[in-house]
Amino acid sequence: MTVPADPTFAELIAEGEAVPTAGWDFSWFGGRATEERPRWGYSRLLADRLRRAEAALDIETGGAEVLAEALRTAVQSTGGHRPAVLAATESWPPNLEIARRNLAPFGGVVAEVADDADLPFPPASFDLIVSRHPVEVLWPEIARVLKPGGTYLSQQVGAGSNRELTDFMMGPQPLSTDRSPQVAVAEATQAGLDVVDLREQTLRVEFFDVAAVVHFLAKVLWTVPGFTVAGYREPLERMHEHIRANGAFVCHSQRFLIEVRKPSGE
Repeated sequence: MTVPADPTFAELIAEGEAVPTAGWDFSWFGGRATEERPRWGYSRLLADRLRRAEAALDIETGGAEVLAEALRTAVQSTGGHRPAVLAATESWPPNLEIARRNLAPFGGVVAEVADDADLPFPPASFDLIVSRHPVEVLWPEIARVLKPGGTYLSQQVGAGSNRELTDFMMGPQPLSTDRSPQVAVAEATQAGLDVVDLREQTLRVEFFDVAAVVHFLAKVLWTVPGFTVAGYREPLERMHEHIRANGAFVCHSQRFLIEVRKPSGE
């Protein structure tokens, strides 16, 4: 019996480059990378909030995979209730058609909106706004389009997320605090919103081959800004040898959950 040879560096690089990056589906990583899940369970919390929402907005929805799954859970548990108004925004064109297809069964509409642009909705339009891993958080805009008494729920990427991977590929980088929970609380409060929940957690991430690293860096663009295989071939070769010697490359992501409410008196 012939034992198959391990894939070569070149074969793994080619495989990682060939995986489509549209949408926010990480199922391809099965068996090739793992990430610990936050203990609070964002999808469960999202489904719970959707059960009660009448008008809901998901900002930076990606391919709306997470929202659609939470909607299915909410509809099943309520015997058919779903928000009467359902909208989402997304900035990356390849994701738009995916998101529209995923939200069509729920009557959802998806608007193409830049991450740093004002929201194209009238004041006090939504009693629930959600966002998973937003690139930009425009707190004054969130406050503007929330109804009095409305809620914003978001799971966000914390400062220094996957720092070990960034530093391995780019050399030591300064740690920015722009994404810290403390900054989020200060900006939400300044926008006139009340913080009702804040949690944070460090999560273990493992990559089991360099193809997974290539696909991750192509998909999660802020980890190594401007990443290309050609531009980072030398550290990718070192990564390949590290994984072969150690079985995995280990780093740690940072996540925090923030929930705020717009005061009812406004």
